[in-house]
Amino acid sequence: MIRIYKILQRIFVIALITSCSPEIKETPDQGKHELEKRVTELLNKMSLDEKIGQMSQIDPGMVGSDEDIEQAVREGRYGSFLNLLGAERVNELQKIAVEESRLGIPLIFARDVIHGFKTIFPIPLGMAASWNPEIVKKAFRISAIEASSVGIKWTFAPMIDITWDPRWGRIAESCGEDPYLASVLSKAMVEGIQGEDLTDPTSVAACAKHYVGYGFSEAGRDYNTTYISESLLRNVVLKPFKAAQKAGALTFMSAFNDLNGVPTSGNKFTLRQILRNEWNYDGMVVSDWASVEEMISHGFCADKKEAALKAIQAGVDMEMASDTYSNHIADLLAEGEIDIKLIDEAVKNILRVKIKLGLFENPYIELKAGQKILNKEFLAHAQTVARESIVLLKNEKKTLPLSEDIKSVAVIGPLADAPRDQLGTWVFDGEAKHSVTPITAIKQLLGDKKVNYAQTLKFSRDEDKSRFAKAKLAAKKSDAIVFFAGEEWILSGEGQCRGEINLPGAQTELIEELKKTGKPLVLVFMAGRPLAIGKELTMADAVLYAWHGGTMAGPAITDILFGKYAPSGKLPVTFVKGAGQIPFYYYRKNTGRPSSNKHWTHIDDISVENPQNSLGYKSHHLDYGFTPLLPFGYGLTYTTFEYADLKLSEDEITTDGSIEVSATITNTGQREATEIAQLYIRDRVGSITRPVKELKSYTRVTIKPGEKAQVKFKLTKDDLEFFNGEKIVVEAGEFDVWVGTDSDSGLHGEFSIIN
Repeated sequence: MIRIYKILQRIFVIALITSCSPEIKETPDQGKHELEKRVTELLNKMSLDEKIGQMSQIDPGMVGSDEDIEQAVREGRYGSFLNLLGAERVNELQKIAVEESRLGIPLIFARDVIHGFKTIFPIPLGMAASWNPEIVKKAFRISAIEASSVGIKWTFAPMIDITWDPRWGRIAESCGEDPYLASVLSKAMVEGIQGEDLTDPTSVAACAKHYVGYGFSEAGRDYNTTYISESLLRNVVLKPFKAAQKAGALTFMSAFNDLNGVPTSGNKFTLRQILRNEWNYDGMVVSDWASVEEMISHGFCADKKEAALKAIQAGVDMEMASDTYSNHIADLLAEGEIDIKLIDEAVKNILRVKIKLGLFENPYIELKAGQKILNKEFLAHAQTVARESIVLLKNEKKTLPLSEDIKSVAVIGPLADAPRDQLGTWVFDGEAKHSVTPITAIKQLLGDKKVNYAQTLKFSRDEDKSRFAKAKLAAKKSDAIVFFAGEEWILSGEGQCRGEINLPGAQTELIEELKKTGKPLVLVFMAGRPLAIGKELTMADAVLYAWHGGTMAGPAITDILFGKYAPSGKLPVTFVKGAGQIPFYYYRKNTGRPSSNKHWTHIDDISVENPQNSLGYKSHHLDYGFTPLLPFGYGLTYTTFEYADLKLSEDEITTDGSIEVSATITNTGQREATEIAQLYIRDRVGSITRPVKELKSYTRVTIKPGEKAQVKFKLTKDDLEFFNGEKIVVEAGEFDVWVGTDSDSGLHGEFSIIN
């Protein structure tokens, strides 16, 4: 008895020490070792057919009957499904996979959840206009909570392609033109989707897409060819993908496009050299929808068998939708075209994701989880994000905010009450019936009697002018006009590219007629891209750009219109004067002959008998000039800010040194507001030509009227380095630095880097 007591006492002491001692906690290396051991043990039990099954993702509509799907799962022929919804059905198939297949490997169910599941947030380009990673992160966390409640454990987001072309429909899904801002938001999106604990039931695997270069498609036509130099690829295009990798994105997606002649789903340089060898990425790569098979159309592969060969050699682990892997991988192995190591590597990457997500321990969905969808907290945050995404582009004579005591307001235009359109592109599961439109929100605030509503144009492309008279009548009996202009949702998104990006339909003509009434004219644009709105901007007294703002767009816009909140959004993309100016982006190169006002004469001002050299030989368009309509980073608010007292901690630093830059901002207006102070640099001389400006940091600061705030930034080696065509370097030389309110203004300073 005494002996048993002593044994128990020793066990208790050991247990106590074990529970308290930090020395015996599992280290990251130990955790990784255990993970790899588990992956390898499972892999060694798998047959070739089971391995190939893990490498295949399918849409259930492409398989056949429910019985066919269930038998395929039972036999281990698919490792993943996309577009299969419903917790009950997910659990049914998962039960077959876990309890009836030979090895019990769980399935992973995927879905495009791009900017919300049921609670729809602004399009990603709109969210980028908030310049607020914290609210973006929370938006994606909410999206993951809602999506996971119906069985989705993997989403094909974030879309982090850099683009310079607003004709491209998928600019709506992007974070805009700038690699720094896109990188900040990429990290936030990945962290929001995946959460703090991958094994949490609400954690969803993120997918960084489209890897890589998709946003540079020629002429802004979707799926088109891309030509990107290696220096541009590394200095710009890859930056947000690297940020996603560092944030722990479990998956990457290879893109549709060919990059410099090699389709990205068969591109060894991007998938193996950069992603695997340089970045040491151990996650999973999935193809985009049938992009493996589409390498045949590209002219890169003769048939499906060669497509499977080149995709697996390049490093695509799982094939989405098409069947080249399932039909040809076994033959390629038998014929000696590939080694089993390639297959094993791909399967390991897939199993690793499933293990990290805790699918082996918790494969099923809690049926009550769906009760959280569209709850008050989620809708309130959707309103917050939509509100912070709105950019004030113009506000003459302090037209905005409108007073709640206004006697009457005319609400006009095709987007004032368009519940589906305000949700934007890539919305599979959000429902228009849940949208709160601008006309609804304005009437809720002011009451029906104060609102004179005249939709006039039934949709954005409507050319029917027969109802113009009713709109003018509504305007004349009102104290102000709020016109909701823009695009329908179907005009942007995948495959929805435009040659011209002006306001469609008869909207501009209607705005011209309303302008003639002499009433204060406020334009609110709701669109999936930055439109060419120079003419409309001139006619309006005030302009808000609200993008496609999601479920709660109406209340968010109303909050800004009537001054409940001051706008704080900034443009995440340059606004051009017309499609002929594309591409135009703020960090362009200077050229050997940069233009200026003294070197440019507008085409309408050129005399007929001009001499050959009278206009100068500079880089500009005769009709557009050399400046954009609105610069990147631009955005006004209901107060004014004054920048002063720029200070640099050093005038000179070494190539591995750092420098602190500070400035003082004073709120010189009458109300509290948030300013987004931006820091830009220019490397004047480099071993390759450098951009005229590069965003390197920004900070949000809220300042009360009459008060000041100091903003501080630190520039380090990471901010100053670039790829010069051969290697990543920090080069000695002279640098400019600006701190200001957008990319076209700011306090200027200088510093040097010495060896």
